[in-house]
Amino acid sequence: MSGRGEIDRLVTLLARLPGLGPRSARRAALALLRQPHARMLPLAEAMEQAARAVRTCSACGNLDTTDPCAICADPARDHGLVCVVENVGDLWALERAGVHRGVYQVLGGTLSALSGIGPDDLNVQSLFDRIAAGGVREVILALGTTVEGATTMHWLHERLARFDVQVSRVGQGVPVGGALDVLDDGTLAAAIMARRPA
Repeated sequence: MSGRGEIDRLVTLLARLPGLGPRSARRAALALLRQPHARMLPLAEAMEQAARAVRTCSACGNLDTTDPCAICADPARDHGLVCVVENVGDLWALERAGVHRGVYQVLGGTLSALSGIGPDDLNVQSLFDRIAAGGVREVILALGTTVEGATTMHWLHERLARFDVQVSRVGQGVPVGGALDVLDDGTLAAAIMARRPA
């Protein structure tokens, strides 16, 4: 396939994105290539700018162009209420639903012996430091109900027992095996509102 190196590379890179297989990647590449000035070049520019500007919040693990992120820096947020989520996608889902007015802690994964992810691989120390500094009254464990999520919630609940803080977890609405970032806003709202002690 002489002369298609750039196209093949584009398709290969697109196919590495979550939710895009080879067929979807080919369709996306074709849509971009059909209108390079209207679609491809603005996308490439936005991606380059995001790669340079976006950083990880040192307080919670969110992605933003500032550190601390806009959520952590917002004085209108309830800093005494910390919602622990697995990844930034879960944080974005809760923000989109508008059901949590506190702050977050993004773990960056869940405990998984099979994948070799242990406690040291999770972003938890800043959570413990925040609680130890005072002002946090409740921690909501908003992890998916997978085996790894349940294991992580149990581990966190044991570690949080040494602090004078209420620990709750999301309640009804999150199906077993479900991930937060694929749930609709109503289900997320029900899960947050029906949280219970862990």
